[in-house]
Amino acid sequence: MGLSMDIPCISCCGPYWDHILGYWKASQERPERILFLKYEDMKRDARNDVKMLAEFIGNPFTIEEEKAGTIENIINLCSFENLSNMEVNKSGKHRPEEPISIENRIYFRKAKDGDWENYFTEEMKEKVDKLTHEQLIGTGLVLK
Repeated sequence: MGLSMDIPCISCCGPYWDHILGYWKASQERPERILFLKYEDMKRDARNDVKMLAEFIGNPFTIEEEKAGTIENIINLCSFENLSNMEVNKSGKHRPEEPISIENRIYFRKAKDGDWENYFTEEMKEKVDKLTHEQLIGTGLVLK
């Protein structure tokens, strides 16, 4: 199905923008309850975001844990390379008991910022940029 400016992007549970903006708004209204993280930001400064996440869930790292490299170990365990090479993510399925199950491997592409642009025509990129701008204008949320 092609991208149309007239048809909202739909996920399996409703319009994509409703999900993003709903969580964004909630994170602004209740930052103590909802932590909004962006993929590009996590890639840029994973150490800071792992520390922030640990503090958010009420389990900040101790100085000893930081000195022992615990944060770096978590980052390595959760890295794209490590997760994408796990057997369950190479051959397993998401919700295998349902009529239409999804192979886990489709969740892993290249983990490169902006790689989506390699799959779109110039016209499609312009439409996505326009749609993104229209959906986010006035919200305070900035996506790159």
